[in-house]
Amino acid sequence: MQGIKGKYPSLYIHIPFCARKCAYCDFYSVVYDKARAEAYVDVVCRQISRIDWPVSTIFIGGGTPTVLETPVLGRLLGSLKKLSRGHREFTVEANPESLTPDKIGLMLDMGVNRLSIGVQSFNDIKLKRLGRLHNAKRARDSVIASGKKGFRNISADLIFGAPDETLESCERELREAVRLPVKHLSCYCLSYERGTPLFDERKKGIVVPVDEECSAKMYAYAMSYLPKNGFAHYEVSNFAAKGYRCMHNINYWDNNEYMGIGPSAASCIDGVRKRCIPDVDEYMKRISSGGNVFVSPEKLIGERKAKETAALKIRTAGGIGFAWFKRKTGYDLINLEAGVIAGLEGSGLIKIVSSKGRRTGIRLTRAGFMHCDTVSSELL
Repeated sequence: MQGIKGKYPSLYIHIPFCARKCAYCDFYSVVYDKARAEAYVDVVCRQISRIDWPVSTIFIGGGTPTVLETPVLGRLLGSLKKLSRGHREFTVEANPESLTPDKIGLMLDMGVNRLSIGVQSFNDIKLKRLGRLHNAKRARDSVIASGKKGFRNISADLIFGAPDETLESCERELREAVRLPVKHLSCYCLSYERGTPLFDERKKGIVVPVDEECSAKMYAYAMSYLPKNGFAHYEVSNFAAKGYRCMHNINYWDNNEYMGIGPSAASCIDGVRKRCIPDVDEYMKRISSGGNVFVSPEKLIGERKAKETAALKIRTAGGIGFAWFKRKTGYDLINLEAGVIAGLEGSGLIKIVSSKGRRTGIRLTRAGFMHCDTVSSELL
């Protein structure tokens, strides 16, 4: 791995181990094994030692990073200390059942300044249906303990639209979330991804999804309730207190450069996007032997890169500024997407932003947030 002069990509590190796979999850992960995890962390630490450029943000995700035993997690975090000095954002994902006091203290000591906790729900029945290992009390306790230990920047993930969930129960969960010491909430509508147990259960009729109208009402409530309680809606699924937006994800939505380490992790450097092989054992073997771990490299240039930038940036509450887009891509967005913009505006999914009588950009309407995937795909 060689340094890239003048580049400041975000760094993502994938920990592909979980105590158990959740029913809805299609991210690459394997069941935790101590020896395998230790060997993997050794490989990753060697990769990190060869990074010789500064990074803007660090994000350790999974899988479940906190499934690692404390000494192993400490070794991983220690290898990153040279990159995490100063004010940069350093996030670690955690699950309540494996987030222990010693791990919280370790992360604080090692410079982690943002904790993202996979709460998902405060309802025991819903948690069990989703295949989560923790209960509602453990979810609450893990957030509270992290705050008491010293974490000021805590994010919690929540899922809405689970089978049999009602609008009233969703509202209760959001009200509970804002009472906790969190500064950021990520709220995702449950999706049934092919290859997951939940997908198969839906296909067999074992579970029945919440109807789209009910899911839409849940999302609408979040869009209304959370900003009134101090959490600005800054991206389709994300809400944050002032000063606590996730800079790592903003880097993605701005279509800037990033590097991924670990099986299935993606990188985009010098306009080339590529993904690591989704196989932890093969990944370790190739890294140790100096082999290539990347698959499907693609060069993003010209109009294609510009359109992808638009499809990503439109997800943010600020939308796409025409001047920003021109500086970023070299293209005039109105000329590039004239027909698409007219169609989306006519459908009520986007609106033109103006200042002093001059058009300055586009952004999603409330309906556009509800149908953001449609808007993004039209812009591609």
